[in-house]
Amino acid sequence: MSGLSFPEMEGCRNLLGLLDNDDIMALCDTITNRLVRPEDRQDAIRAILLYSQSAEELLKRKKVHREVIFKYLATQGVIIPPATEKHNLIQHAKDYWKKQLHLKLKETPEPVKTEDMRLFQQQEKEDKTEKVDFRRLGEEFCHWFFELLNSQNPFLGPPQDEWGPQHFWHDVKLRFYYNTSEQNVIDYYGAEIVSLRLLSLVKEEYLFLSPNLDSRGLKCASSPHGLVMVGVAGTVHRGNTCLGIFEQIFGLIRCPFVENTWKIKFINLRIIGEGSLAPGTLMKPAITFEPCDLEAFYNTVTLCSTN
Repeated sequence: MSGLSFPEMEGCRNLLGLLDNDDIMALCDTITNRLVRPEDRQDAIRAILLYSQSAEELLKRKKVHREVIFKYLATQGVIIPPATEKHNLIQHAKDYWKKQLHLKLKETPEPVKTEDMRLFQQQEKEDKTEKVDFRRLGEEFCHWFFELLNSQNPFLGPPQDEWGPQHFWHDVKLRFYYNTSEQNVIDYYGAEIVSLRLLSLVKEEYLFLSPNLDSRGLKCASSPHGLVMVGVAGTVHRGNTCLGIFEQIFGLIRCPFVENTWKIKFINLRIIGEGSLAPGTLMKPAITFEPCDLEAFYNTVTLCSTN
C-alpha cells in the first residue's frame, strides 16, 4: 500500500514524467517485484506510486537519477546549486512537499462551532416534516458501492459496471488507515486519485470487502444541510482467506442536477489485519462507534437510529 501523501504522490508523478520509458518500466518491475504487468507508461507510473512505501524510498532508487530530481525541483521554483548531492536533493524535495501539504491543510474550512451545533439540534426538534429513511438509503448505497467495487476484482470475472471518478465529488477526500504488518494513515484528495486508490485495493491487491449490513454493522446519520453519513463494518478477504476487518465511513451529498443520485464527498477507511485483532473479533464485524460519535466528529445531527 502506498505511503505517499497527496503532495508527494503528485510531485513524484510529475518527477517520474521526466524519466524515459525504459527507466519507468524497469522501476515498475523493481518496485512491484514483477508482479504487476503495466499496459502502458501511465499504468506503470500508477503502479510505482501505489507500491512505493515512501517518497524517500522511491527517490533513492537508482533509476531516479540526481539530474531528474534537480530538474523537477527547478520546474517547481526550488533553486538549488547544481552540484548538490542526491541525498540533499531528496531532502529538498521532501521539504517542498511537506510545505505543500501544510498549505493544503490551511485551506481546509474550520469545523462548525458548538453554538451552531446547538442551533442545528434546535431546528431539528422544531422540524415537523417527514424524515427521510436514511438507514434504507445507507443499505442501498452499501449494496451498490461494494458490489460495484468488488466486481472490479479480476478473479470475479468482468466488472458489472464502470468504476471511476464520476461517483465522487471532484474535491473528495479519502483518509485511509491500515494496521497490518505496519500502521499508517494516508490522505488522498480528488476524484481521480481517490477512485484509483480504492480501485487498486481490489484490482491490484485482489481484496474483497464484505460489508455487514445488520444493525451492528451499519449506522447512519445526517446534517440539516443534507450531508449523509453512512458507517459500515465488515470483513476483508483475498481468495479463500479472511485477512481482517474494515470500518468505513462515507459522506454523501445529493447531486442537485441528477434525480435520485448521491455522490461521495469523503471516505474514512480503516483496515485492520487479523494479526492485530483481539481473539474473536472477526466473528462479528461491527461498527465500534455510535451515531452520536458521527455527530461529534463530523458536526452533524442524527436523523435515524439503529435498533
